[in-house]
Amino acid sequence: FIDMSSSSTFDVVDTTIADIHAAYQDGSLTARQLVQMYLDWIEAYDKNGPQINSVISINPNALDDADRLDKALADGGMVGPLHGIPLLMKDQADVDGMPTTMGSVLFKDHNPGRDCTIATKLKESGAIFIGKATLGEMGAGDAHGSLYGSTRNVYDLERTAGGSSGGSGAAVSANFATVCIGQEGFASIRRPSIWNGVAGMRPTAGLVSRHGVYAGWPMTNGALGPMSRTVTDMAKTLDCMVGYDAADPVTARGVGKAPESYADLLDKDALKGKRIGIMRTPMGHRTEPESDDFAKITALFDRAVGELADAGAVIVDPVEIPGMNDLLDKRARNNTEENQSFADYAAGGANTPFKTRAEIMASPLFQETVHGVRTRWKNEDTSKEFGEYLHARDMLMTRFLATMADYNLDAFVHKAVEHQPTLIKDGINPPHIDQWGAPHINTFLIFVPSVVVPAGFTTDNLPGGITFLGRPYDDANMINFAYAYEQATHHRKIPDCAP
Repeated sequence: FIDMSSSSTFDVVDTTIADIHAAYQDGSLTARQLVQMYLDWIEAYDKNGPQINSVISINPNALDDADRLDKALADGGMVGPLHGIPLLMKDQADVDGMPTTMGSVLFKDHNPGRDCTIATKLKESGAIFIGKATLGEMGAGDAHGSLYGSTRNVYDLERTAGGSSGGSGAAVSANFATVCIGQEGFASIRRPSIWNGVAGMRPTAGLVSRHGVYAGWPMTNGALGPMSRTVTDMAKTLDCMVGYDAADPVTARGVGKAPESYADLLDKDALKGKRIGIMRTPMGHRTEPESDDFAKITALFDRAVGELADAGAVIVDPVEIPGMNDLLDKRARNNTEENQSFADYAAGGANTPFKTRAEIMASPLFQETVHGVRTRWKNEDTSKEFGEYLHARDMLMTRFLATMADYNLDAFVHKAVEHQPTLIKDGINPPHIDQWGAPHINTFLIFVPSVVVPAGFTTDNLPGGITFLGRPYDDANMINFAYAYEQATHHRKIPDCAP
């Protein structure tokens, strides 16, 4: 029996950072009570009941951390802007005292014994890590993993939560934490955010450190970002994540590019008079534009474009980037960088079971990983293909910026995902549907911000959303536009599976 009442009357469902801090300050809630509420919620709805399966491990020190913060508040005040805010971290980033498993039997007993840079920064801001969230195994594709199974979508338990930050998307939507942290190298934050009805963003590369995170430097396409039920909480969390870190040299590019606070700039009228270019060219991963499913998302998107206009935006519809898909088809990986990235990650922590990617692939356990891991790891691009990608990336960035200049645009808007959430059974069995309809223009270009926000539900009662995509380091405006749209529409819907 789970005592869902805890010892406070505080309502944890869809609560915000501001709600929590108000309750702390008026004495009606303690951090210990709140952490216990979330732990009870996880036990009731993630491990039992609908068994969403989004939390892969619990921090054994979470209640002790809460007690420490309660004492700090009693002794003098809040320790930072995230004082006592319970978070879940995608399980490819190190948090001291917890394993980093990557959702894989390969790393079942991996306990690195350190904090990644972002865990340190968030803890210094007062956040409490209550656990780790599931993910697409080894950060690859939808949220299926040899160590834990599959994570369910909160709006349809037969469907995937998306990926690879599927656990983070499902967990924050189902109220297992106030905010979750995801990581995106393809569409890994944006797609599970929208498929689980929450806001999320991949910041421009260079704003947030990836040190102590699997798939970090010298790779550059991956980025950590917040996933939350409100854009305000997303902005408040990002405020505590940005900053230069010598251990992740790409953050040197972000120096001087962030405002003092993204949250302080939020304005519900931010869309008024702004020129928004509507990207309608299908560009999602293996998207099927002739399908009924695609048409259902298009109908939702058309409604959202009207809502943008109602919020005061000047709509420029459609806008085409010349040759976009031909250039996107040139996407390729740098195997040398991937190998070095893993070697550096493995060397930085304790108890790493493998020192190199080659050791992983030679392990008998590698054959137990999910289909997407084996397919991706064995498909190595050539240096010629990677060189063609770099050329295409540079050309697309120029065309991207030129199109914005030609139409005097403040942002592009496109479908967050071009299809509805797919069935779990079709992902873990043939045809192995994975990342269906996921646009990846932002992670192709790398140095652009992308923010997604819910835009309601299709006729199948499945969630969809829109993406605000902008110029390099214009994260503040993309967040602000998403906030204005959110405040004008309020499409967020509490999932029935965790009432």
